[in-house]
Amino acid sequence: MPWIQIHITAGKSNAPFLETLLEGLGALCVTLTDAGDEPQLEPAPGEEKLWSETIVTGLFDATTDQDNLRQAVQQAAGSQNIQLKIETELLLDQPWERAWMENFHPMRFGQRLWVIPREQQLPPDAEDAVIMMLDPGLAFGTGTHPTTSLCLQWLDGVDLHGQSVIDYGCGSGILGIAALLLGAESVTGIDHDPQALIASQQNAAENGVIQHLTLLPVGKPAGRQCHILLANILASVLVELAPLLTEMVKPGGRIALSGILHDQAEMVQHAYSKNFELDPPQQLDDWILITGKRLK
Repeated sequence: MPWIQIHITAGKSNAPFLETLLEGLGALCVTLTDAGDEPQLEPAPGEEKLWSETIVTGLFDATTDQDNLRQAVQQAAGSQNIQLKIETELLLDQPWERAWMENFHPMRFGQRLWVIPREQQLPPDAEDAVIMMLDPGLAFGTGTHPTTSLCLQWLDGVDLHGQSVIDYGCGSGILGIAALLLGAESVTGIDHDPQALIASQQNAAENGVIQHLTLLPVGKPAGRQCHILLANILASVLVELAPLLTEMVKPGGRIALSGILHDQAEMVQHAYSKNFELDPPQQLDDWILITGKRLK
């Protein structure tokens, strides 16, 4: 079926805000590309560099009203005094996710974890690697975004053996699958989008961990508290869901919250500080990861 694509050209300092905005407006995926011809050196593992002028592109369902979408972006940008250029287009059906593969390469997170596109090879110097095979798709999450990268790096440094994990807002399933590959006993993935649950199931099956993964729609009880809860979603939603997410974690269990811009960190910390002993936040580019241990 066809798709609606919106291209927003703006300065790199505004790219994270626009990326979050498009996700909040219902984008199926968001990509960042160079608006000019500015070369970038190969980034370090987990690092993301932006161009001085960046094109933020969002992909939407064909039923999306282009005029309403443009107006929503303009109003939000105007409230932040952001100068931008907007273009929309009708994108005919094509294997667009495969086109992403040109810019999607093996990536390492922490010491052991590698995320590799199918049909590509692990670098020869990758010893004792834990390998996840994953291609870009409709559901958000391939490891290329700082919010996902922060979570993957954190997971690589945690002892997951015998641990139960909840991945709230699982998207492609990348975080839950990584947890299982790194030794978690079980993962429950929760998402409001049926497409995300399908993608998570397919990706888990292809990585040989489907038997340890339970997938649930939002609103259906997880059944039991977990040792570790992951939530890589919007900061405003993290604040709104603080009571619910807190109750999903065992006393003494850990939480990892991402999808948080630097200037949003304080409000998220405030929402969870009553029930968690929070660690110093970790930062990658303009994005923050908040972790902590639930108080008994």
